[in-house]
Amino acid sequence: MSSKTRLDKAYINAKVISFNDNDKFILFSDCHRGDNSFADDFAKNRNLYFHALKHYYEKGFHYCELGDGDELWENTKFSNILNAHKNVYLLLKKFHEEQRLHMIWGNHDMVYRNPHYVEKHLSSYFDPKTDHNEPLFCGIQYHESIILKHAETKQELFLLHGHQADWWNFLFWRWSRFMVRALWKPLNVMGIADPTSPAKNYKELIKVERKTKQWIAENKNLMTIIGHTHRPRFPEPGNIAFFNAGSCIHPRSITGIEIEHGEISLIKWNIATKDDGTLQIKRRLLEGPQKLSNYNTNS
Repeated sequence: MSSKTRLDKAYINAKVISFNDNDKFILFSDCHRGDNSFADDFAKNRNLYFHALKHYYEKGFHYCELGDGDELWENTKFSNILNAHKNVYLLLKKFHEEQRLHMIWGNHDMVYRNPHYVEKHLSSYFDPKTDHNEPLFCGIQYHESIILKHAETKQELFLLHGHQADWWNFLFWRWSRFMVRALWKPLNVMGIADPTSPAKNYKELIKVERKTKQWIAENKNLMTIIGHTHRPRFPEPGNIAFFNAGSCIHPRSITGIEIEHGEISLIKWNIATKDDGTLQIKRRLLEGPQKLSNYNTNS
């Protein structure tokens, strides 16, 4: 199965969500939430992420996670991740209860493509305070891909993790998971990067981006937003409409894509120093905003 076939299949089977210019979306990818151990890349940015997530919840945004939200290669139990970052999951629970949570699975949480696994592990959690199982993400569904379709213009935004263009991490993800658990997690603690990851291997990153761009060009320049490579991308109108939300495990920052008022932007949240020496969390605009209509699909 070629990358083109995998991307075609993801598009055909995508969940379609209708939206208009009054709707607001924040797209984050590659959080890699772990167990708060030395190997947990998310831990250093969890306060940044939680602050940003709370901001978007209060402002009425929909939250779209483009895969690899949970690090289920290094960790065998979701309960360990939940206990390490419970405040994050309880806030995501609020999004879910208001039907503002849209989840996509990636290669590191590919087990979520099995609805029975999702129901068993994510529907509830044990709360030691009440000594009972409490509801968490009741009825949640994970998708391989999502299409945001504008109710008026019919313009489509194709959202997916992006590992469909990475044959090794799509077809042989179980073998990659085994290698991470057996070899790369211990070495990661010592600062040695996993060479199989496109986020840490520049040659693999370029291959994934090239294959994705080729598919976009062959499909009427369909606006496509991925993660996977951890490299933020925001094209100018007229170029190939290939976007990347980046990741939430950049050193000292997280990046994402906002869609609001019919416009799209690339943003970053980071910790900055004020003149009096105190620290503050700031949102920075990196690219945009650009009107979605500026990325018209070619006929």
